[in-house]
Amino acid sequence: MKYALLLYADEAAWDDLDPEAQGAVMAEHEAATEAMQAAGAYVGGEALSLTNTARTLRLRDGKPLVTDGPFVEAKEALGGFYLVECASIDEALEWAARIPEARIGGVEVRPLLDFGGLEDEAAAEVTADR
Repeated sequence: MKYALLLYADEAAWDDLDPEAQGAVMAEHEAATEAMQAAGAYVGGEALSLTNTARTLRLRDGKPLVTDGPFVEAKEALGGFYLVECASIDEALEWAARIPEARIGGVEVRPLLDFGGLEDEAAAEVTADR
């Protein structure tokens, strides 16, 4: 099963770290990613830009309402994610424990929904349309 490891941290605390400490955190990410890859668990992942670059869109009565920043005001913000393939949520939690945000923020582990072949059906439709 695939799991999303959602990384939350305090952006202000990150900014307060000196470059050496930031480099150490990034090295931990590299080590965790390499370990996931070596174990065949790594599916993908990305870092997100800071929340001050985010925009939130809501449609109200068919009209778009765009606001600056994330939807929720919180001290810790979603900063990135890993996608992993694991036999169980316990295994996904073990990988989450190796990510620095587990120590300095939080890692939310969520199973991905499997839509039972809908992706394969959509790909077949696209191919058939060509």
